[in-house]
Amino acid sequence: MAPRLVVACIAALALAAPAHAAVRPVSGAAPTALRAFLLRVDEPRERVFARTPSFAWNPVAGALRYEFQLSTSNRFTEGGIVYRDEAVTAPAAAVPISLPWITGNPYSLYARVRAVLARTSTPWSAPYGFSMRWPSTPQPIATQPGLVRWTPVEGATGYHVWYLFPNGTQKIFPVTTNVADQREWYTFHQGSTFSGQVKWRIRAVRTISGASANGLPAVSYGPWSPIYTTKNPAFTTGKLTLHGTISDAISTPSQPTAHRLMPAFTFSGNAGLYGGTAELYRVYVFTDSDCVNVVFRSAIVGSPAYAPRPVGGPLPLPHDAAGIAAARSQFFVNTGDEGPTFSFDLDRVKATEAEPAPAPHQPKPPTSSSTATAAAPKTGSSPAATPAPAFEPPVAEGAPVDLWDTDFPRGRYYWTVVPVSTVAAVSLATTLAGAAAAGGTTVSVSTPGFAPGDVVTIGSGTTLETTTVVSVSGNTLTLAAALKFGHGAGETVAKTGGALEYRDQELAQEACASRRVASFGKTSEPVVTASAAPYASGLSTTGRLTAAASSTPRFYGSPLVAWTPALGAKTYEVQWSKTRYPFRAQGLLPTYSTAVTLPLTPGTWWYRVRGINYSVPTGAQPMSWSDPAMLRVARPTFKVVGKKR
Repeated sequence: MAPRLVVACIAALALAAPAHAAVRPVSGAAPTALRAFLLRVDEPRERVFARTPSFAWNPVAGALRYEFQLSTSNRFTEGGIVYRDEAVTAPAAAVPISLPWITGNPYSLYARVRAVLARTSTPWSAPYGFSMRWPSTPQPIATQPGLVRWTPVEGATGYHVWYLFPNGTQKIFPVTTNVADQREWYTFHQGSTFSGQVKWRIRAVRTISGASANGLPAVSYGPWSPIYTTKNPAFTTGKLTLHGTISDAISTPSQPTAHRLMPAFTFSGNAGLYGGTAELYRVYVFTDSDCVNVVFRSAIVGSPAYAPRPVGGPLPLPHDAAGIAAARSQFFVNTGDEGPTFSFDLDRVKATEAEPAPAPHQPKPPTSSSTATAAAPKTGSSPAATPAPAFEPPVAEGAPVDLWDTDFPRGRYYWTVVPVSTVAAVSLATTLAGAAAAGGTTVSVSTPGFAPGDVVTIGSGTTLETTTVVSVSGNTLTLAAALKFGHGAGETVAKTGGALEYRDQELAQEACASRRVASFGKTSEPVVTASAAPYASGLSTTGRLTAAASSTPRFYGSPLVAWTPALGAKTYEVQWSKTRYPFRAQGLLPTYSTAVTLPLTPGTWWYRVRGINYSVPTGAQPMSWSDPAMLRVARPTFKVVGKKR
């Protein structure tokens, strides 16, 4: 027989995978040393994580691929499977879904892995148990009057604030940042009887993204904090003065800085440019120092601070004298429509908190580049790889109450606050757009401008009648009483007053011109490197599982890369390029987690990561890209290990 060389590839420990081959006989030893990690495979081993970890194990000689499973049961019953991947190409797996906080005794989740060899599969590894848990309860941080603030919690996607009013009522509302204003305590009652002492609780919320196989709950919660008490000093009167913006950072008019979380806006005083005083305020945010291009309009509040809320933010402001009198004697427990509010030049103003939820950002992979997937070896059986689960962007939960990143300090936002007053509704005369029959309770008018509570007259002469507007939908008015007479199209409809409106006492542009303006930045980018080495793990060229130890790490096969989370991000996108500059993306992977396995061919590569913030208006949800990190993928090396005659 002619001599034959038996050739072995020492890098075949991570060969790309056939996905779902036929059932194979089981033999050999199971993979060992299965463990979880967040950033690097060599980090200290833990069993509790605040966000979804990645997993690694010792390589199995001759493995063509690995099969990996996550389950809520250590028996891995079909109903307990949370996630599975049957085409893992290296002894490390990145889980693309965000796992909820879930704890057990001793563990709530279990992982296992097995190797698929040329003709057999190894047994499954021993189950590796771990739990997903909030790392801490939010702790209060001292801040400006009219505001509560707390420490951010790793893994949280938002928070619930619980106000406990002294009359026994209470209110719970969500926020996406780490601050909340005290509008319920101050609005229409700024005296210390109402606002001097605020009792509140806070809990972290984790909303998961990406469908789990067994339908784990979409939302999980940390525990409620103890009852915290915040004491406010007496309300400061005098000239309106800006103090700064506060969230994870503090920015002041004299020392502006950038925030990673949407900030609160703090101020003091109650007197504007033109004399007189006010007890209500509105914040405006602009992209220019002249305060012309508005990008954010706050709800009207009576507190000396404003922090946006995505859901249930605006207060149902009263629109008559009796309603205001009632508001002065009670806390604002409910939320609702502010009603008609106007700028100083009588433009209708709608708070950003009252805007509809933005459409989610859709990932757009590069169209003019090739996909850099690792080539699969030729084996006797090579079914197609298991397709990745479809990526569905999360649906925004509430109004677009965050701002997109700026290139701070060159790019920044400018803000001011203006006093707001109640005024009698402006008189308005128009005509019926169509006929209205006697006994009807709705009429259609030719001109908008009416509001609930308005007293209107319809018709003239002997058919003139007076009634009150109950609600408004477009140009259709619903009336408090049925019409006594029929009216034809073109007859007069006039507003004679009755409802109160809320109007800015000055132009925001003029407030800024008077130097009542401050700036701040917004930035948030994930970190992909530690010191000089990226957070990357994979097979070395000698077949060992290793973490990057330098700024130019070298791996065989597909490396697993991780990053620290960006505050405000709910999903991430990863791109890779053959050059650092210009960065020409060769592919894109969206993920709900903070790690991915990069499908790279041999060569030198640069990769970068950015978060996606779904609380930002549509079109501006992608956050800043991280600095690119480099890694190298080695070609397989072969050697003769024996010969047979």
